[in-house]
Amino acid sequence: MTNRRIVLAAHPQGVPTPTDFRLEDTPVPVPQDGQVLLRTEWLSLDPYMRNLMEQVGPGYADPVPLGATMVGGTISRVVESRHPGFRAGDLVVGAAGWQEYALSDASGLMPVGDLARPSLALGTLGMPGFTAYVGLLDIGMPKPGETVVVAAATGAVGSVVGQIAQIKGARVVGIAGSPDKCRYAVEELGFDACVDHRDPRFAGLLAAACPDGIDVYFENVGGAVFDAVQPLLNVNARVPVCGFISHYNGGVAEGPDRLATWMATLLSKRIRMQGFIILDHYGTRFDAFRDDMAGWLAAGRIKVKEDVVDGLENAPAAFIGLLQGRNFGKLVVRL
Repeated sequence: MTNRRIVLAAHPQGVPTPTDFRLEDTPVPVPQDGQVLLRTEWLSLDPYMRNLMEQVGPGYADPVPLGATMVGGTISRVVESRHPGFRAGDLVVGAAGWQEYALSDASGLMPVGDLARPSLALGTLGMPGFTAYVGLLDIGMPKPGETVVVAAATGAVGSVVGQIAQIKGARVVGIAGSPDKCRYAVEELGFDACVDHRDPRFAGLLAAACPDGIDVYFENVGGAVFDAVQPLLNVNARVPVCGFISHYNGGVAEGPDRLATWMATLLSKRIRMQGFIILDHYGTRFDAFRDDMAGWLAAGRIKVKEDVVDGLENAPAAFIGLLQGRNFGKLVVRL
């Protein structure tokens, strides 16, 4: 039996390329006492992985060493168990990474349960959905009638942010990367408006979609999108920050230094801007999230779109596309 895995072959210089990854064949590991052997069925691809490809990580997780398996959340089947808490055939959520087989001491493994779509445990019912829930409700704190703006509005996090904001009675404006994505946000997800950030009229269109300004901006993009949002922020606006994908591939920011203008806005409008790492919140908020999200899904108040790629060998190309906004929905690989 052979384990196929994708390892980090080189540290990217800007946007990752296929040569930054390498597909390898290795022996399937043998579990020892206290371990389980896992067979990956679904792999989650997420923007944070780009940060871990650098020689120095972002501070909340260790970078992936050259020659090591790329990290990632997974849905896996227990093939063999020498751990009392699991048995062969169990389906679990874990972090086996970009490979077909992995050993685990069972720490961090969670049963998937009876989900009809197990991959939801990597998206709406998993880390991305949880990120949307904590960032919006605990930091954004939307009130009925307020305007909530979210970038990457049809992505794994943004789509959930917008739908939760609607549940809480807010007016929701999405920002997405194509007319098709914007139509989906409005017609399928129920957003009040959605603006294409690739439209040359973007800043003006966003202002027109937010006539009463912006009370909550869920930040996960940065760059030109944030530049258009900044002058529209209201007094006492809240800005949860979970990422800034437009900067992940490095490079020098275009245009003048905006720091002084942003600091003046932050002060004069009494804006609350807070970064958060979702790993910090599992112990205190995950149970509430799981209960709320399961109820919303069952009631049809949250809709889900997945972008499914077949085959481990196609993960690098799919991941590169994710960083360029080519995915439509939560990106997962089916093994």
